[in-house]
Amino acid sequence: MATATVTSKGQITIPATVRIALGVEAGSRIEFVELENGQFIIFPSVSPIQSLKGMLRKPPAPVSIEQMNMAIAAQGAKLR
Repeated sequence: MATATVTSKGQITIPATVRIALGVEAGSRIEFVELENGQFIIFPSVSPIQSLKGMLRKPPAPVSIEQMNMAIAAQGAKLR
């Protein structure tokens, strides 16, 4: 099991074995997710933006800026 010590600034150095297993390096982002009872999991946030391609379908017809503005205004009016 790997361990780390928290500094007075709240920082830790992730042990090399953990960094290698996670595939992270200097400048990488890490996400912390709270489970329960004070337990957390960590995982690298290294997905490239290209991985989002295809998540949204294309609209059947192009939408104009005016149509977008009207939709935004209509939704904003509902919130009042």
